[in-house]
Amino acid sequence: MIRQLHHRGPDGVGLYRTGRIGFAHARLSIIDIAVVRNPFTTKTERSGHFNGEIFNYVELRRDLERQGHSFYTHSDTEVIVHLYEEYGEQFVAHLNGQFAIALWDTKRERLVLARDRTGIRPLFYAKANGRLLFASEAKALFAIADLPRRLDTRALGEIFTYWSPLAPRTVFQGVTALPPGHVMVIDDRETRIERYWDWSFPSAGAIDTRSEAECAEQLRELLVDAVRLQLRSDVPVGAYLSGGLDSSIVTIGDQELHRHAIADVLAYFRRRGVR
Repeated sequence: MIRQLHHRGPDGVGLYRTGRIGFAHARLSIIDIAVVRNPFTTKTERSGHFNGEIFNYVELRRDLERQGHSFYTHSDTEVIVHLYEEYGEQFVAHLNGQFAIALWDTKRERLVLARDRTGIRPLFYAKANGRLLFASEAKALFAIADLPRRLDTRALGEIFTYWSPLAPRTVFQGVTALPPGHVMVIDDRETRIERYWDWSFPSAGAIDTRSEAECAEQLRELLVDAVRLQLRSDVPVGAYLSGGLDSSIVTIGDQELHRHAIADVLAYFRRRGVR
C-alpha cells in the first residue's frame, strides 16, 4: 500500500505495527526534517501519523508543555499525539491546519481518524474481509487484492455535475471518503462518525453594522495572520500562483499592498452588487 504513495513522500518511509493495527507513512520533510518519526509513538503507547500540516503547532506545544507534557522532537506530529492525550477525541477542535490524521490508542484499542474542516486533505477507507483499510489516496487501498474494483456510476455523475463526488461517496464502490470536519472512531464496541465543525453563517435578516473599511481591515488581518502561520517551515517556501485575485493577495508580502489589494477585491464585488 505504501509503495503506491511514494510520490507523496519521497524523503523516507515509516512503519508501525502492533497487535491489530498497522501504519505506514511516506514522508515529505517540511518540519523537523532531521528527525523522521512518522508514525510517532509516545511513552503512553499512543501512536499517530498524518498527512498535512498543523499551522499552530508551536502555540499548541507551549500550552501542552505548561500542562506537563514532555517533547523530544520539534514536529507537529508529536503535538497531535500529545493533544489527544490531553483532550481525547476533542483534540481536533484545537487544530489550525489541513490534515488527515490516524491515531491508535493501544490501551483502549481504539482507532481515531480525522479530517480537516474543509476537506483539503483526503482520507479514504474501505472494508475487506474483516479489515479496515485507510489511505490518503484510493489507489493504495486497491493494493489489497481482497478489495473489489468497481465503478460507482452515480459518483461519476456527480463528478460531471459538481466537479467531484460529494463525500462520503467516491467514484469507487466500497470506498468511502471521511467527510470534511468529521472524526471517525473505531473500537470493539462501535464504529461512529461525528461532525466536529460546520460552517457558520449569519441568521436570516441579520444586519452587519461594520463599515466597508472595518471589513477590509479585518479581512487584511486574517489574511496576514494565515500567511504568517503557513510560512513556518524548515525548508524553502514557495507560492503557487493561479493568476487570480486570491492567490495574488496571499503572495503579496507588504502589509500596505495587502490593504490596497483587498480594497480592490471589495470594489470588484461591489460593482457586481454583492455586499
